[in-house]
Amino acid sequence: MLIQIDTYAEKPIYEQLRDTIIFGIASGQLAEGEALPSARALGADLGVNFHTVNKAYDILRGDGYLVMDRRTTAIVAPRGARGGLSAAFAEKLTMCAAEAICHCVDENAFVEICVGNYRKIKGGDIS
Repeated sequence: MLIQIDTYAEKPIYEQLRDTIIFGIASGQLAEGEALPSARALGADLGVNFHTVNKAYDILRGDGYLVMDRRTTAIVAPRGARGGLSAAFAEKLTMCAAEAICHCVDENAFVEICVGNYRKIKGGDIS
């Protein structure tokens, strides 16, 4: 999987890495048990500080997307290990709904957008 970051984006690099890895897992580009590059190696490849990569890996580990192994670095966690929706994730969905309401998006359109994006990502289209 090709990981790209935009150093000029407003979104912090560690969040871009986190999001890219989650999209990779969701779309099947990153498989359960697949090892990711070490933080140092990925940082060098991307031209960013390895602490930035470590921060993204730590967040992903805390959210259940990765497991850490000192010998092989970060590994994509099995889907069952992630459990159900976390409170933080439910809060993000609530904020998305609130923003949709503020932008006058009706309920059906909101659901259609959510379902469309879900199917698009699940089908491997993460563009």
